[in-house]
Amino acid sequence: MKSLSFLNHEFEAFPSPELALTDPNGLLAIGGDLRPERLLSAYYNGIFPWFNSDDPILWWSPDPRAVFIPGEVHISTSLRKYLKKQPWRITINHAFTDVMAGCAQPREKQSGTWITQEIQIAYRELHHTGHAHSIEVWEGERLIGGLYGLAIGQVFCGESMFHRKTNASKAAVAALQQHLLKMGFKLIDAQVMNPHLESLGAKAIKRIDFITLLSELRNNPVDPTTWTTKEVILELE
Repeated sequence: MKSLSFLNHEFEAFPSPELALTDPNGLLAIGGDLRPERLLSAYYNGIFPWFNSDDPILWWSPDPRAVFIPGEVHISTSLRKYLKKQPWRITINHAFTDVMAGCAQPREKQSGTWITQEIQIAYRELHHTGHAHSIEVWEGERLIGGLYGLAIGQVFCGESMFHRKTNASKAAVAALQQHLLKMGFKLIDAQVMNPHLESLGAKAIKRIDFITLLSELRNNPVDPTTWTTKEVILELE
């Protein structure tokens, strides 16, 4: 039976994602807080927070789930040609706070953002403890695009991306895929499908299949140098 849980500020286990509502799709719980241990527990179990500034904290596990398989992200021939011509630099974990701030800027035709100051503070703490990571795209010294998310074992849980120049966010996605492939990651969680994600090769899979994959991959060890601050050379051959 589908049901909505209400969380208090005492740390407690999340309910099973299978109990999430179908309308709105995936809403599982309300309340609680954004302390690191609760956030990590959420992602470990296929749950993520998503709420507006005037809402309580809302926790979601939608069905179906949007995912990428590293190696299957679609980088079109025209995009490859475009990126080869750009003098951009790409880095990992060089400017996490600035990437979050870029992602928090309202999109065109949007009046607000779900990446509130509360969210930014919480994920910066996860970054400082080695769980949240960013990819940055630079033109000279100017940050023109990027993305951020969490690493849970061999799963990268993507949260948001942004661009200030055409295709800069796609360059970040291409760099992320390349890096994750080299480091043995098996899955990228993209949460909720949209046309942009679908154009990049995201697939919609059943929640039960996503949870099964997550449970198989979330405890797998990764190279300890995976998320050290570094520059990435984008390979587009």
